[in-house]
Amino acid sequence: MNLRALYSPLLPARKARIGSQSHISVMKIRTRKFFGTIALLVLLVVWSLMGMTVAQTPWLANSGLLQAIFYVVAGIGWVLPAMPIISWMSRPDA
Repeated sequence: MNLRALYSPLLPARKARIGSQSHISVMKIRTRKFFGTIALLVLLVVWSLMGMTVAQTPWLANSGLLQAIFYVVAGIGWVLPAMPIISWMSRPDA
């Protein structure tokens, strides 16, 4: 399955006319990386706070096996929501 095709835009970028020149109104890769980095940092902070909150629940704190499963899933689980952000950040300029 091609994950890049899932997150790529369906429509081409719109061209805006300024005077007699036309340019493509798309975000440059440097700007995408800046906003993507902020989004990843927010994602990681929220993810870790939610993970710490769930880890303190009594039903999870009393079972070593459930704790092990939870920490593996919570530790790897942030990658799935981060993949579209990283894919968007690394998209080349048009």
